[in-house]
Amino acid sequence: MSDTPAESSVKKKTARPLNRWGLGTLSALQVVFLGIILVALNYLAASHFTRIDLSREEAYTLSHHTKTYLKDKVLAGRPTPIKWIMAFRRSSPFYERVRALAEEYARISNGKIQLEIVDPLRSSDRTQEVAAAYGLPLTKDLLIMDARTDDGPVSTEDKSGNHILNPNVKVIVAEDMAIYTTADTQRKITGFQGEDVLTARLVESIEGRARKMVFLADKSRLDSEGENSPMKSLRDTLLFQNVELTGINLSGLSEIPADVEGVALVAPKYDFTNEEIAVLEKYWNSPRAALLVMLKPGETPPKFRTFLRGYGVTPRRDRVIALTDKRIDTTVRAVFTYGVDFTKDLAGQATVLEGASSSLEVREGAEDLMNRQINPIGLIQAADGFWGETKFGEKNVAFDEKEDTKAPLYLAACVTRGAASDDRFSADTSRMVVISNTDFLEPKQQRADNIDFLASTVNWLMNRQSLAGIGPRSIPLYKLPILDAQVSFINRVNLFFLPALLILIGAFVWSSRRV
Repeated sequence: MSDTPAESSVKKKTARPLNRWGLGTLSALQVVFLGIILVALNYLAASHFTRIDLSREEAYTLSHHTKTYLKDKVLAGRPTPIKWIMAFRRSSPFYERVRALAEEYARISNGKIQLEIVDPLRSSDRTQEVAAAYGLPLTKDLLIMDARTDDGPVSTEDKSGNHILNPNVKVIVAEDMAIYTTADTQRKITGFQGEDVLTARLVESIEGRARKMVFLADKSRLDSEGENSPMKSLRDTLLFQNVELTGINLSGLSEIPADVEGVALVAPKYDFTNEEIAVLEKYWNSPRAALLVMLKPGETPPKFRTFLRGYGVTPRRDRVIALTDKRIDTTVRAVFTYGVDFTKDLAGQATVLEGASSSLEVREGAEDLMNRQINPIGLIQAADGFWGETKFGEKNVAFDEKEDTKAPLYLAACVTRGAASDDRFSADTSRMVVISNTDFLEPKQQRADNIDFLASTVNWLMNRQSLAGIGPRSIPLYKLPILDAQVSFINRVNLFFLPALLILIGAFVWSSRRV
């Protein structure tokens, strides 16, 4: 009996034997190629990657000024790298913050900073080696910066037998990076100034000593009493830029000492003698002179005012005010101007100067000044709506076009003497900054942008344009308000609903596997 058509078609479609060697070879090749792709991706990711700081305050991101300094020739041209030894316990509250910042410093420096992290509790042998090498008891969390360029001793002994660290070796204690406040007899950490401290000590370790700036104590009149005084605020700001501020008396001096790298005149009240002005003129006309002038409104001594006028900046006898809802407003809203390199990161940003301010006449581009290589430039300009009131304190104050000062009103200005635009001679130019407000130094009236401006100003005066101020980061406490009923619901979810959900999922998986 012959096969039916259906039976014959079934016989023709006989299944081919399974080629296990072919499938195995293909699977092996897939695994090999997948491995090659993973290795290639890891290799590329190791050398081409971008770090993103997702923290709310960008607590682990270095400022532009620090990055600029780490790439500057001061660090890039070093023959030997700087050693950083971070001896922190992992249980320290600042361990993660300091470690992340230190790694950023090492990464951006392109190998000029070599970071070593040592846990005193887990690496006791290495801890003892570090303690013996630097003569430091590692009983506290600290970071050691060793910027020596030779094999000189880490420390020396004075006549009393005390150990003195090499000027290029600096030690930072963890507590120095915290800002503490006391409330209700409890001392709390409210801020973190890790980058400020690390950059300041890095500069200090490289330079080996602090830059010396003096303020004319017999001419300056600024409150220096107490821990929260404006003078202490000024000292601390300069200290974070590795600038030591000390006082000298101008009276009796024939010249400013040769080791002085900057002179500060803060809130002068009493006038100068002809001899004192001559000493100031002699210093200003010397190469690399640096003058920081901070004035109180209406209190500029006449002879010193004449000195400033000769270089294109004249303090006016007015008070910068505005009318807000028929109320006199002396808190000046202002903006940082463009055109100066050391304020380019602040240019265009708004700021507020509280307290009293007067305006400055700045003769930008004056031909007679240009012929003498004098170049004054305005740095901070008051916002629209403000004017310089010459009769401040009288009733019915209003703008008088004939007597009062109209816009533009400058609150700060800089002056350069010499060929500042020529790279060959720019380091030998004399520099001056005049600020017509001292109240912004009051701790209760401080703003981060104004302190950054002051720090940038000091570094520009010291011919360190690559470095500027970095404000401390706050450590905020976030509170989540939850009602008692919501707390009870969250507890029920955690205690009953989540376990019940896991049991149901497990039962479903078990039942499906039985089918």
